[in-house]
Amino acid sequence: MCGIVGFIGREKIVYDLMMGLTALQHRGQDAAGITTFKKLFHEKKGLGLVNSVFEEKHLKRLDGDIGIGHVRYTTHGSNELKNAQPIGTNYPFGISMAHNGNITNFEEISERLYQEYHILPTTTNDLELILYSFVSELRRSKDLGKVSPEDIFNAVYATQQKVHGAYSVVAIIANHGLLAFCDPNGIRPLILGKKETAEGTVYGVASETVCFDHLDYEVVRDLEPGEMIFIDNNRNLHSRKGHSNGQRFCVFEFIYFAREDSYLHTRLVAGQRVKMGRQLAKKVVAAGLKPDIVIDVPTSGYFAASGLAEELGIPHRRGLVKSNYIGRSFISSKQSEREDIVKRKLNPISKTVEGKKVAVVDDSIVRGTTSKRIVKILRDAGAAEIYFISAAPPLLNPCIYGIDMSVTTELIAANKTTEDIRNYIGADALIYQTLQELKKQFDDMGLNTCMACLSGDYPTPNAELALRQIEEERLFVKKSE
Repeated sequence: MCGIVGFIGREKIVYDLMMGLTALQHRGQDAAGITTFKKLFHEKKGLGLVNSVFEEKHLKRLDGDIGIGHVRYTTHGSNELKNAQPIGTNYPFGISMAHNGNITNFEEISERLYQEYHILPTTTNDLELILYSFVSELRRSKDLGKVSPEDIFNAVYATQQKVHGAYSVVAIIANHGLLAFCDPNGIRPLILGKKETAEGTVYGVASETVCFDHLDYEVVRDLEPGEMIFIDNNRNLHSRKGHSNGQRFCVFEFIYFAREDSYLHTRLVAGQRVKMGRQLAKKVVAAGLKPDIVIDVPTSGYFAASGLAEELGIPHRRGLVKSNYIGRSFISSKQSEREDIVKRKLNPISKTVEGKKVAVVDDSIVRGTTSKRIVKILRDAGAAEIYFISAAPPLLNPCIYGIDMSVTTELIAANKTTEDIRNYIGADALIYQTLQELKKQFDDMGLNTCMACLSGDYPTPNAELALRQIEEERLFVKKSE
């Protein structure tokens, strides 16, 4: 899971890119990068957070009225500078590209590019496979000197047919314009925005609407599965439906990854999390639990906890304080790092929980590391009983689409019963959302979602092969750490 932005339409577009990436920092903390274009590509990439990668001297040289940006969370390949995005090529006419997602037929595409075009990727970032697949198709255009939006869309369409997985893509095509497109299932988010200025219309695409909130852009719409958008240098917007298999939007965007103040497919993320909490109230009552207070695991558990408390008619209190200067433990690449982050990130408010029966709500339970530590923190703070409540159903299957749960052995629910998990984390009770209730919530809003990590129903071809290859890579990286 990463965050991407792209803008076109005003000088020094880098400042819009910087603001956009800062708003998306929660989507990736490993690396950040920006590429702009004016006569030639101007690029700056680095490991770490946005505000540590970019200095004023970099912004001054990132010139141009078109640019793309990326914040990286490592799921495929190693966390090295060479794998930071955007990634570019000089032929034909220069293309710089960034993506959010994960390619599932990595080896197949790599082999085809080498056999047919003698292209050998220089990184382990799967973006290169999208980039070179697109380039190889664009080269088929009759006149490379006069490439039209139709030529570009035809190249994207062919790429979508060959590249499997989840991906939202932004790209600069030098001297032509800004391109954006989604995978055939629309698994990853991509949103179009615009802003009317004295210089004319400025267009943007971003992973979340929160980018546009910060920049006073109007949200136009979410891109549909397989949709392609091209904004030319005259700021004319061209769009076309590409290769589409129907909507399968990632449900974890609503559960965890997206910011609460973002809208995805016109629905406020916070509102959907509140609904998850309200649904959980029925299970709490059915289990005969009578908590004194509800607390949340900050910050992604907040709105589910508020929904639960409202439905039960009991107080919602802040029982855990999070340091805002420590990253998200879930998207750290090493188990040792995750454990260390949890230890330093959360601190209890003892007066709130002491002597109380506490229902603590988190967005999900993945490895159990965070949950176990939270229960211990609350127990040490004097909580009388602890009921751990997950807004998501049990995570039973690895994600092959860009969420860091690619190894079955790391998924506690895939290897233990609910009672075993309760014992492991040390809670007095453990309650999960059900798959049926979660599915109904999104069916009611008319959004068909990917719940492969919960149900095992993968929307892309050859999922078993992709699972095996990703697990082999992850285990190899783990052994070499």
